[in-house]
Amino acid sequence: MGELKILLVFVIGFALFYFMPLDNATFFNAVMEAFYVLQDYAREHVVFCLIPAFFIAGGIAVFLKKDAVMKFLGPKAPKPVAYGVASVSGAILAVCSCTVLPLFSGIYKMGAGLGPAATFLYSGPAINVLAVIMTARVLGPELGIVRGVAAVFFSIVIGICMHFLFLKEEKERHQSNEAMFKQHSEGKPIYQTIIMFLLMIVILVFANWAKPQTDSGVWSGIFASKWIVTSIAAFFMLIGVNRWYGMSVYYIVLNIVGVVLVRYLSDNNMLAFITGIAGLSIGLYKSQNDDAKTWLNETWEYAKIIIPLLFYGVIIAGFLLGRPGYEGIIPSEWVYKAVGGNSLWANFFASIAGAFMYFATLTEVPILQGLIGNGMGKGPALALLLAGPALSLPNMLVIKSVLGFKKTFAFVSLVVVMATIAGIIYGAV
Repeated sequence: MGELKILLVFVIGFALFYFMPLDNATFFNAVMEAFYVLQDYAREHVVFCLIPAFFIAGGIAVFLKKDAVMKFLGPKAPKPVAYGVASVSGAILAVCSCTVLPLFSGIYKMGAGLGPAATFLYSGPAINVLAVIMTARVLGPELGIVRGVAAVFFSIVIGICMHFLFLKEEKERHQSNEAMFKQHSEGKPIYQTIIMFLLMIVILVFANWAKPQTDSGVWSGIFASKWIVTSIAAFFMLIGVNRWYGMSVYYIVLNIVGVVLVRYLSDNNMLAFITGIAGLSIGLYKSQNDDAKTWLNETWEYAKIIIPLLFYGVIIAGFLLGRPGYEGIIPSEWVYKAVGGNSLWANFFASIAGAFMYFATLTEVPILQGLIGNGMGKGPALALLLAGPALSLPNMLVIKSVLGFKKTFAFVSLVVVMATIAGIIYGAV
């Protein structure tokens, strides 16, 4: 049977490439869009978003005590505490739908209940303070306020629904986790955990701080100093790694000197950031501390699992829908026609399209601005805002690898249905 499967793959692959209509302009353009989208993703999100997120997720296994995760996010945690912590922590991070994945995987693996974990999974990309502010400024304060309120409410409702849908499975998983954690419940002192996580979150948030539309004001000031803040946080993080995780002073000095030289010689922040990541990785690898090696190994495990799935998903999404302002295999004209008015179909289609399309952080706002200018109704606009940033095809593939098909299907369905209902209500008011 195994040999027949291999033969079938060969036959399908041969037929696919043999009959591929490369001379068709629409198809060829869609193929090119797939690689353009992948290139944009690689340039904009892998270094500054995903790699820091992998280190945070890997650090969860080292920094956090498992009983602390169970206390605040576990199935037996008080519901207001669990869902409050999950929604607030996701909102503070303000990451995209792909960057949140290693963080979600980390807390779920550490014993967080499905409900709070799902709340965190939705809240990270959906409750983005910068995106809400940008929505209010570009698309109007009404839509910005409604987006922010609805996203907070949805994150909690979706988490509660996931909890009750899989209550039996969650009880069995919780019993298994309890037995495992009784045998293995190590962790670092709470002050070390807080300091390390705060520093890594500062690095993640400020390295990805987007340029505001205006050159004045608070947001512009923060943007101008983003790399100074990031560098200071990275320096103190290295000090913490040295004191608590055995990283040699030699590698810290080498790391700092390397980053400064690369930044000075190339004037390229990305190359300097990569140099810093490489230096941290080498220092952890050479450390004699078991926690340091565990941190690096966990980080690498998340990267191996998640990056291929994300890249495959990005290519498919790019082939189907293309970049904003460009055509994939699905004509953008179909999208414009499908999201006009405030019908059930228009809201549902906006939710589905948003769920499968990949939105880089904050790009949903200019995309919506163009769609609204082409006749998109305000209900479908809200539906896309609530479903789009929280989901994407790459995101779904990774969630499936963590939760399995049933839970992933339930999560995606809840997001789409809730976004559709919100769009209908908002469009009718």
